[in-house]
Amino acid sequence: MLDRTSITAFGHIINGKVVDRAENGGIDVVDPADGRVFARLPRGGAAEVDRAVEAARAAFEGEWGAKSALERGRILMRFSALILEHAEELAELECLDTGKPLTQARNDITATARYFEYYGSAADKHHGETIPYSKGMTVLALRVPHGVTGHIIPWNYPSQIFGRSVGGALAAGNACVVKPAEDACLTPLRLAELALEAGLPAGALNIVCGLGMEAGAALAGHTGINHISFTGSPQTGTAVAKAAAENHVPVTLELGGKSPQVLFADANLDEALPVVVNAIVQNAGQTCAAGSRVLIERSIYPEVMKRLAERFAALKVGPGIDDPDCGPIVSARQLRRVTELVEAALADGARVVAQAQKNADAPDGGYYFPPMLLDGAAPDSRLACDEIFGPVLAAFPFDDEAEAIRLANGTPYGLTASVWTQDGGRQMRCAHAIEAGQVFINNYGAGGGIELPFGGMKRSGYGREKAFEGMVSFTTIKTVVLKHG
Repeated sequence: MLDRTSITAFGHIINGKVVDRAENGGIDVVDPADGRVFARLPRGGAAEVDRAVEAARAAFEGEWGAKSALERGRILMRFSALILEHAEELAELECLDTGKPLTQARNDITATARYFEYYGSAADKHHGETIPYSKGMTVLALRVPHGVTGHIIPWNYPSQIFGRSVGGALAAGNACVVKPAEDACLTPLRLAELALEAGLPAGALNIVCGLGMEAGAALAGHTGINHISFTGSPQTGTAVAKAAAENHVPVTLELGGKSPQVLFADANLDEALPVVVNAIVQNAGQTCAAGSRVLIERSIYPEVMKRLAERFAALKVGPGIDDPDCGPIVSARQLRRVTELVEAALADGARVVAQAQKNADAPDGGYYFPPMLLDGAAPDSRLACDEIFGPVLAAFPFDDEAEAIRLANGTPYGLTASVWTQDGGRQMRCAHAIEAGQVFINNYGAGGGIELPFGGMKRSGYGREKAFEGMVSFTTIKTVVLKHG
């Protein structure tokens, strides 16, 4: 078990070295379970981003860029194996830093290792094309890396999103500069150390800690960056896209969701209801793909609400290290936001159907919001349309398939959705009609879904990560036209 009293000051990782340790200043690292500071991070800004980009450029134009796809893949495979060797250490670090239950943290680390295994094995299977153009000419469409890629990752899944973003970029041959969220930097920093141990050349992967408005803004607008990957809020995503556009730099944006779980009268409720609850309770609802709306056919609405209420009341809430069903919210700031949005929903007419209780022995200083089930809100209310990013499930009845689809599509978001029905025709109609980047039928989440392209529609962003597409997005096409007579 990690002893948090032994964790003191962290530094950036730039050009293969830990630099600028925050011994006497910087950013507090707080345990969400009790609100206590246990370490410090350096507060980097434009100067540190400059150093990191310079190191990445040197690696891309030097040792890392000279490696073959096979060599890159083997390094990433070794990195994956090291992650699994250190899995318990990394899971406890993730749990301590974010507050998530230990089982969820362990699953995240396993998924992170899988990302690097997947992309490591895919690195030398990434091919371009030949184009039949004209007699006497051969045309090649080469897939080449962008160069130096910037990665701004959020606090809710710091290890997993590090894996899905950095894994594809490194496999394609890019050198990376990562800015983790200031609320959750510890696992990305430790992962970067393991990547160096696996043989990644200095400068191929750099981590700069700091505030979004300082280090994040400097990275998004840096003239030495060739591609940006951002996961976070729509508001910040807009700012990132604008900054990148000043330099004509492409971006991939994953900006959250308000995902519906649609239960028709013929749904297998014994299978569906545990999944519906887990989809909002996982990581305390702080998940872009959280199933935060449940749409229920009216004929089964009373039964479903009764059974959901029973499940919510039975949930255990406490420190992540105790491995409850639901841990704390990541920070005091985020807890205030969740609380204020729920209070506003109640003032607008929503009703609490059920709420879990915090475990009696949970520390008083922690940032706990026990999972809550609500109904009675209007379909166009803030509760129905805004991303709360907490363990709050809003329920809405519907009368027929057409209304279910209208409700499912009735928010600005379009990231994920699930449909529960035994009717094969309805399954396909809903899959086509619901505006979401991923639609699950009689399941949800697909166990991490590393092999499944992931990304949103509408305000949920654009571009795709995960799967082979997640590596392709970190390349561009170079066309070579060879005249040979």
